[in-house]
Amino acid sequence: MGLLSESERDASHKKPYGIRFFEWMRKRPLSFKAHQAIVLLVTFLAYANYHASRKTTSIIKSALDPLSPDVGLKFNLWKTSGSSTPVESSHRALLARGGWAPFDAAEGTSLLGELDLAFLGVYAGGMYFSGHLGDRMDLRIFLTLGMLGTGLFTTLFGLGYWANIHVFSYYLIVQMLAGLFQSTGWPSVVAVVGNWFGKSKRGLIMGIWNAHTSVGNISGSLVASALLSYGWGWSMVAPGLIIAFSGLVVFLFLPVHPESVGIDKEGDDLGSPKKSGEGITEPLLKSASETEKAIGFIEAWRIPGVAPFAFCLFFAKLVAYTFLYWLPFYISHTVIDGEYLSSTTAGNLSTLFDIGGVVGGILAGHISDRLGARAITAASFMYCAIPALYCYRSYGHISIAMNVGLMFITGMFVNGPYALITTAVSADLGTHSSLNGNSRALATVTAIIDGTGSVGAAIGPLLTGYLSAKSWSSVFVMLMVSALIAGLFLTRLVIAEVTSKIEESNSRGRIPSRNPVLEV
Repeated sequence: MGLLSESERDASHKKPYGIRFFEWMRKRPLSFKAHQAIVLLVTFLAYANYHASRKTTSIIKSALDPLSPDVGLKFNLWKTSGSSTPVESSHRALLARGGWAPFDAAEGTSLLGELDLAFLGVYAGGMYFSGHLGDRMDLRIFLTLGMLGTGLFTTLFGLGYWANIHVFSYYLIVQMLAGLFQSTGWPSVVAVVGNWFGKSKRGLIMGIWNAHTSVGNISGSLVASALLSYGWGWSMVAPGLIIAFSGLVVFLFLPVHPESVGIDKEGDDLGSPKKSGEGITEPLLKSASETEKAIGFIEAWRIPGVAPFAFCLFFAKLVAYTFLYWLPFYISHTVIDGEYLSSTTAGNLSTLFDIGGVVGGILAGHISDRLGARAITAASFMYCAIPALYCYRSYGHISIAMNVGLMFITGMFVNGPYALITTAVSADLGTHSSLNGNSRALATVTAIIDGTGSVGAAIGPLLTGYLSAKSWSSVFVMLMVSALIAGLFLTRLVIAEVTSKIEESNSRGRIPSRNPVLEV
């Protein structure tokens, strides 16, 4: 290799320290594919830990509020009864021994719902701000600060256990600040991945990559459940320290875009656009270092498809996050095969929902790639989630095996469209043809879609806190109605995709568009 140019030398000084170390060890620069592998691994690790630290509050709910009057004790979907069976009476007597003030009082379930609202409400508002800011600053620094802040406030929540804090406002404020720092994660990781990967098989690639959400939920559940017996504080502190450490990994190793590590996509065949006779995919975005004006908030809303998918995600995340925050609690307060499960067992069992979500995300991405129809795929999954929710509530109590099987299926249909919209659809819309190649829009568009969805994510757990105190049947009715509305929001886009497919089949000579709705 020849001498480095001045611009290449400048880029080498901007490389993350971990990349410089790898290249020093190898005595030569890393390849484009090696950088892609690092990006996938680091962003996967980063967002998995965001979700792991977010999942912990659902695990400790049963320890904070082990005795909630009439919560989950009626396992028949449409039948309610004020009487208590011997199993329920013994369960109440056992749970009455624990709890953590102020959450162990009669209004404890509602207070837990308010904590969820505080976290997710600030998270949703912060998402819009984070996307706007992320398109205007170094995403590696932005993501690092977000992870360190998340780790700090997650840890502070757990420290309330040893400090013997029983003031609700303390936990409320800590959760709000944790939500603010959590909002930095999603726009950042999607934008970075978008800078490095082309459009080919985007749904499948991002569907697999999006498994970090479920992996984070699963690992967070397992870690928090394992530590719960030592005191609920450990279930918060450990994930908080882990995400803080992961933030340092991001700072050391994450290259934001090819130009930041000295790769010339115009002249280097590793990063160049598709060449004649070669199978190299076209880069998803232009160089972020080019002089482009970051897209405005209102302008991003006007991109065709953004509003329908954003409002669809509002209701899709309402369903998904209700399970995220309340599923372990629901399982531990529901008679399954004639008995109640411990909080630890319920937390471990709830991971099957997330495993189903991994499968659903990959299936939704692959199917949408094959069909070239994001809206049809997302809407179909949401409609299928309705009978899945009904069956889980009606028959999940019969046995552990039945509960696990139905939980897996429900997770697949609930999380499939959620994963598709927040990844491939956001990337499609963030590089819409109406932007004329502007690369400074992806974080903003991603934040708008996921931020709108996060408003629904805040409302779902809050309503669950109140509705579950009366009957879990009401909660599942809310979830089924939400899934229906989510699918209906995509009706116009579904019709457009179906019409496009019919036209394509009637015009064999025309090259089919892979995402007709998103290119309108």
